[in-house]
Amino acid sequence: MGDRTTALFKVAIIYVIALLVAIAAAWLGARLGHEQPIVQLAIADLAATLVVFGFSVRHDNSSVYDAYWSVIPIWLVSYLAWLGASQTAAPVRVGLVVALIWLWGVRLTHNWARGWTGFDHEDWRYRDIRSKTGRSYWLVSLLGIHLFPTVIVLLGCLPVFAVMLEPGRPLGWIDAVATIVTGGAVVIEWFADKSLRDHVLHRKKPGETMTEGLWGWSRHPNYFGEIGFWWGIWLFGVAAVGVERWWLASGAVAVTLLFNFVSIPLIERRMLARRLDYRDVQARVSRLVPWFPGRR
Repeated sequence: MGDRTTALFKVAIIYVIALLVAIAAAWLGARLGHEQPIVQLAIADLAATLVVFGFSVRHDNSSVYDAYWSVIPIWLVSYLAWLGASQTAAPVRVGLVVALIWLWGVRLTHNWARGWTGFDHEDWRYRDIRSKTGRSYWLVSLLGIHLFPTVIVLLGCLPVFAVMLEPGRPLGWIDAVATIVTGGAVVIEWFADKSLRDHVLHRKKPGETMTEGLWGWSRHPNYFGEIGFWWGIWLFGVAAVGVERWWLASGAVAVTLLFNFVSIPLIERRMLARRLDYRDVQARVSRLVPWFPGRR
């Protein structure tokens, strides 16, 4: 096997180990009296994150964690669907949520895997943090790169607990809206990532910014799709138990804030420093929400 294939195989083994530890941690949590599934899975999620962090340190590469964002919801929704199989009054809703999270997770994980070249490659944002934090980098990595996203994803999955573990309301029009929003978000992400990869590999000119297709309507259509996905999952929670449980939206709100106030500003500063045409792109193309191109 080549170096990249070997590295991906090792990462897959790391995630299998993390999953096994998570299952053991959930079982231990139940044995200690934590009977609520949310508590058991929070313990399992924390344990798995710490395992992945250990391997990140071992390989001196925090990008070992990158796939966790899209892998853990697949396991979580599958486990919850099995746990609540006999409780739901709307099995079609359960099937939709499972299918959409699997579709989103597999696609996003594949997109990461084909762009990751191996343990010699680490996300540029992590390298910047490493250069600024020095000897305290791994503490920052544990808290900010590993645990913080884990918490956000778990919050984003709160509506899944409501959908899977409660009888819920009958299937209705909100489910149709949720399906359109969530499925549409996955499609947007797919088209955005596909066109960007094609541009980088085949048509990119030195210093040129991608402004074709969706990238001509939004400077960050992939982020717009990701935010839309989590709001779609929240809508399924609303369809199941109503809007009274306002905290079910906490994950979608957290993802929205993360991308708007952390991820996008970081990338915008980097693009301004590296692309001569980016100020003109900022003037013509919407920041996040797709909109008609033009002088702004």
